[in-house]
Amino acid sequence: QVQLVESGGGLVQPGGSLRLSCADSGFSLSYYDIGWFRQAPGKEREWVSCISSSDGSTTYTDSVEGRFTISRDEAKNTVLLQMNSLKREDTAIYYCASGWCGNNKWFRWGQGTQVTVSS
Repeated sequence: QVQLVESGGGLVQPGGSLRLSCADSGFSLSYYDIGWFRQAPGKEREWVSCISSSDGSTTYTDSVEGRFTISRDEAKNTVLLQMNSLKREDTAIYYCASGWCGNNKWFRWGQGTQVTVSS
């Protein structure tokens, strides 16, 4: 059952930017950690980034560190993933999930949004 909704994906040239959004119409995202994940064709799903509900601390996988930024928009009950300096290898379906970053437990997922980086 889809409970989170991602948006903001699309086609972008290498070096470009996109901003993904994760929304939940049923529950406040503030109560949980929020993670972003991605799955490229033929590959396993991988964790991309996480933002803590307790102190707002953020973590990133090495391949996106310095290029992606995760943040919360409390007023809109959304979590954003700003993606800059995109590379072809960032092409994937991006998913958000609510749960706990520390023990990698995720309760609610979205359907995903496609990000394609190509010239």
